[in-house]
Amino acid sequence: MKPATRLFLIGSPVVVAATVLFGSGGSGVLADHPPELPAGSATPPPFAALPPDERKETEKRIEAMGPGLADPRKKEIAARILASAENSTLDWRGQYGTIEDVGDGNGYTAGIIGFCSGTNDMLQLVEAYTKSHPDNPLAPYLPALREVDGTDSHEGLDPGFPAAWARAAKSADFREAQDRTRDRLYFDPAVRLAKLDGLGTLGQFIYYDAMVLHGPGLDARGFYGIRQAAMKKARTRAAGGDEKVYLDALLDGGRAVLKAKTIPAQRDTSRIDTAQRMFLRDGNMDLDPPLTWRMYGETFRIPRG
Repeated sequence: MKPATRLFLIGSPVVVAATVLFGSGGSGVLADHPPELPAGSATPPPFAALPPDERKETEKRIEAMGPGLADPRKKEIAARILASAENSTLDWRGQYGTIEDVGDGNGYTAGIIGFCSGTNDMLQLVEAYTKSHPDNPLAPYLPALREVDGTDSHEGLDPGFPAAWARAAKSADFREAQDRTRDRLYFDPAVRLAKLDGLGTLGQFIYYDAMVLHGPGLDARGFYGIRQAAMKKARTRAAGGDEKVYLDALLDGGRAVLKAKTIPAQRDTSRIDTAQRMFLRDGNMDLDPPLTWRMYGETFRIPRG
């Protein structure tokens, strides 16, 4: 496992707000009456609240940008880079059954992006999976997962939960459920918003990684708060700014949040300093291989072709 997992509690209301704003499963519209966001939020209005003509134009603008990070080849690259940060490997498909407590205050960390028992995303995953597979090995632990959500507690989970997770991960259905939850909570909202901000494939990946690392929080420590702070320092490309300057400001903000953490393992900034910042300084805005980066002192490579 990586030295540090997600650093911000997701919390159901925040997830709902983020999902409503930026879509899930490709629809882009999940509710006509989304939760009210804090005054001054940098997030754009939900598509469902836009006039039909404006909504249509917004969808056209996103579509015109092309698939970007959602292109299957680029999504594979994103998964491998993220796995180097989450699990110190490029083999992201080998991580579905991994589970341990890495001591970061988020309880158990498991699966392809580090779903955490203390950050709500693991709970959402298991709840959704249990609806379609009520007899799965994790179903008996749902009451305990609800109780420990937002804490680092293992109460009701030990000693059997890790083994149950590993058994569940042998099922292709549970692996697909992890993929869907990753996309719904992190990948799709990040890519969609990055496109609205006029960002290319690298910028879309930076949004995605920040969403996974910091959680989709609206305060200063969450992804949307970091984005809002960056927008005060530099304009997005969609607002007429320089894309590299804006992404530098965003990375600076994310790095500052990490450095302010009290747990030493959480202050590692490899994924910014020796990965994303390197791609940005090389001008690799399309995230094209060959790619070489360092994570926690280890070198990773994705060759061309």
